[in-house]
Amino acid sequence: MIRTPRLAAFAAAIVMLAGPAFAQTAQPTESQLALAREVAINSGMTRSIDAMTEPFFIQLQQMNVTRPEIKKDLEEVVTIIRPEVEQQKDKMIDSAARAFATRLSEAELKEIAAFYRTPAGKKYVEVQPGLLDDIVKDLATWAQNVSEYVIIRARAEMNKRGHQLQ
Repeated sequence: MIRTPRLAAFAAAIVMLAGPAFAQTAQPTESQLALAREVAINSGMTRSIDAMTEPFFIQLQQMNVTRPEIKKDLEEVVTIIRPEVEQQKDKMIDSAARAFATRLSEAELKEIAAFYRTPAGKKYVEVQPGLLDDIVKDLATWAQNVSEYVIIRARAEMNKRGHQLQ
């Protein structure tokens, strides 16, 4: 099942990666791209991509609930389509690797890749989904509280200046 907070965090990460302010001008080397691909995979990104694609197959398979006569054919179709989706997933991983490689040097990618190979790096990837869920939940609460604070403070400051805000 897709967890909305995790997808929101993933989307936010993609938006941050897309920021042109950090882009390097040189084209990434093949070794840089290979390291970046390793970082993308070992960082847990494939789990996020799976979380986005797997529901498509679940939805397809649920069609046989209303039409049991197509169950066998539908299972065969899913078996045929799954490798095609895996190829599409590979393209997304390559795109992510290119984004990493254009924003991080080869030396930085080596350090990051080395981290993800350590026990601490592996543990980080393991607990990351729960961390993101907690952070996104806390962020939503925080944003609501700050929003209310800003309105209250702005009204108070505007009252001092003789203006009434609604």
